[in-house]
Amino acid sequence: MRKMTRFTALLNAVLAFTGIGAAQTTPLHNPDMPPPQSLAATSASNPTETQKPPTPQVSPVFWISSVEIMRSTHAPQLDVVRVRGLVTSEGWEEVELVPMTKGSPADGILDLALVAQSPDDSATPAEYAEVEAIFAIEPGHPFKGVRVHGASNRVLLQSLPGYSASPQPPKNCADCTGKLFVAKGQAAPADRATTDVVHEEDLPNTLRVIRESDGVGTMDLNPNRLTILLSDKNEILQATWE
Repeated sequence: MRKMTRFTALLNAVLAFTGIGAAQTTPLHNPDMPPPQSLAATSASNPTETQKPPTPQVSPVFWISSVEIMRSTHAPQLDVVRVRGLVTSEGWEEVELVPMTKGSPADGILDLALVAQSPDDSATPAEYAEVEAIFAIEPGHPFKGVRVHGASNRVLLQSLPGYSASPQPPKNCADCTGKLFVAKGQAAPADRATTDVVHEEDLPNTLRVIRESDGVGTMDLNPNRLTILLSDKNEILQATWE
């Protein structure tokens, strides 16, 4: 019996030394301590600092519609710039005017850019959405005019106060699907009605055309770029702001 006791003690010592005994032993639970959690549960409840939401993309507004300068009637004299523009889809936020001019410009014109946070996803063409922003110029400024830039145009106002408007924006391709695409410098077939044809000259300059034999090129996001996908007959299969 004493030999069996010694053998058992020796076996337990070997098991403890190799770690097998610890693996087969259930630890006692301390009621004052929370139960252990798995690594997956810990990671889900305590995300690391690197897991941050994506930074919103700030882009120029597609089209500048008008620029207006309003001047206060009481001293100190204050000039307020009001700019209206068009964006390619709903969902643009945080519209603001950002100065591009540093110091006193040689031509006396203050340059501003109308920008906003663009949506994360591509959008199907629809009617342009209107946005606007204001910008106050400090009293005693050296500027004689304001020039506001968008992604596809700019509007110059040469005298303060005053008002200036742009021409109509290019076609947004909201009704392009199924129509024949005619490239610049080419004539439309005589057997196609005018309402069934889309001319490249009428579309934005940021146009990307993907023909049947073309690759995609890049997958970068540009909310002011119109992409159209053509069939083997040059008919528009799809149009997207992306």
